Amino acid sequence: MKGAKSKGKGDTKLGVRKKASESKKSKKAAKDPNKPKRPPSAFFVFMEEFRKSYKEKHPGNKSVAIVGKAGGDKWKQMSEAEKAPYQAKAEKRKADYQKNMDAYNKKLAAGDDADEDESDKSKSEVHDDDEDDDGSEEEDDD
Repeated sequence: MKGAKSKGKGDTKLGVRKKASESKKSKKAAKDPNKPKRPPSAFFVFMEEFRKSYKEKHPGNKSVAIVGKAGGDKWKQMSEAEKAPYQAKAEKRKADYQKNMDAYNKKLAAGDDADEDESDKSKSEVHDDDEDDDGSEEEDDD
């Protein structure tokens, strides 16, 4: 009998936990697929080129971790002068990203204004319908 009671309590606790995890997922806002992706840093710009050259030198290597480790070591050993072209590319991508984000935010703001206008119209239409319904009920009662 003790085993049966403990199973019952465990089920209720699991149910509570499931509900809590479901509510966390539902609170998280959905990502907009039209939003521009963030630009890569100078290191990731460097890694794009480094991966290509590393694969040419080591065609048998299929480990991502080894490539990443080698790239990180090389980046640490590079001087500021050697890193400068990658930092310039990263800055250029960042500027392009800012332009894209400004355009995206303008579109988003314009879309929100249109949605608000439509919602006001629909509210007034629904409100008018409610008044008509109330008036028709009074006529039926007379």
